[in-house]
Amino acid sequence: MREGGRAIKAALLQVHSIAGLVLALLFALIALTGAIMSFEDEIFDHLNAGIMHVAPQAAPALMPDELVARLKAAQDVGKVSAVMLSSDPSAAVRVRFGRDEQGARPTSLYVDPYDARVLGSPRGEEFFATVRRLHRWLLIPGDAKGWGRQITGVAALGLIVMLVSGLVLRWPRRAGSVKTWLKPNLSLGGRALHRSLHAIIGTWVLPIYLVMTLTGLWYSFDWYKDGVVWLLSRPEVAATKMQPKMPTKSPRAAGRSEPVQPIGFDQAWTTFQREEGGHFAKALLTLPAGPGTVIRIRSWGKETTLDTTRDEFRVDALSGQVVSAERYADKTLGERIIANVLDIHRGALLGWPGKLAFMIAAALMPLFSVTGILLYLSRRRLRRPARPPLGRLVPGE
Repeated sequence: MREGGRAIKAALLQVHSIAGLVLALLFALIALTGAIMSFEDEIFDHLNAGIMHVAPQAAPALMPDELVARLKAAQDVGKVSAVMLSSDPSAAVRVRFGRDEQGARPTSLYVDPYDARVLGSPRGEEFFATVRRLHRWLLIPGDAKGWGRQITGVAALGLIVMLVSGLVLRWPRRAGSVKTWLKPNLSLGGRALHRSLHAIIGTWVLPIYLVMTLTGLWYSFDWYKDGVVWLLSRPEVAATKMQPKMPTKSPRAAGRSEPVQPIGFDQAWTTFQREEGGHFAKALLTLPAGPGTVIRIRSWGKETTLDTTRDEFRVDALSGQVVSAERYADKTLGERIIANVLDIHRGALLGWPGKLAFMIAAALMPLFSVTGILLYLSRRRLRRPARPPLGRLVPGE
């Protein structure tokens, strides 16, 4: 029985070592970029505090269509894709743009809601957008539709294998001793110190890494996402969310030669204000990417502290009719977990202490890459047979 256990541990050690050597650099890259984004919102707000607010005026704010029209008349801007509006009279309007013919997305602008005066482009937007693409898709062309999405997913699966195998390999004889589990021995040196740091600190961050990987897989594999939706959502909600998305067709492809009628934000914005009153803090209105007329509106309540705790509406831009309304308060526990996947992934669900803990855990990933490689090399040296000194060789050997 003891020999069988040793054989299993030896096999797990091989799996753990090979997976670590193959994926060490990828783990470090994904983790460090995630650590950089941990406090993205706070850094972004601090960098752009001077252009995010205006002096409130007695005159009413411009309707979004008039604001966009004045903005376009004042300067050459790209195609507007979304506007972020607020119930706060001192908040500036953030205007976002769609991709140009080269596939690049122009930086967004903050605009005065009363006269459409450009306040400036937000600092740090392009930097964090690049870091995000590196974290999610490794900057591989195609972004979410490219191979980067699957590669990061495979890395997440590999990390789960390493976490499970590492836990089995380091299981101590005195499993009930908290000191054995959680206190590294810093008085050691060389290989023993590397092993202590690798095992003990790995135990500290293991629950965080497990949460990161299980939620990160949501963004990599559709089969995983559909499975989670099926497991946690009500049947009617799961059936709606798991329906395959139909590709949008241009009017020409659909056999229509007439031009697409341009749509604006005003009708949807008026309907939303009528439905919500003064209960919202901010709302993001996004135009349809294809030829449709349904505008998506994401809104956040005044007491909301999480980005994912939001309501979502779809309003026809021509008739002003509400096509669908998905309120966070109406969701079940499982559906709230699904809605908060991103904030669970980065620890924001626990407030700033959770974000700090997840950031530190992510920043520690290179430690495991370095100590793991050093342990592997030291094992290789120990297994190498020692050569006898040349002076002690006898004839015939």
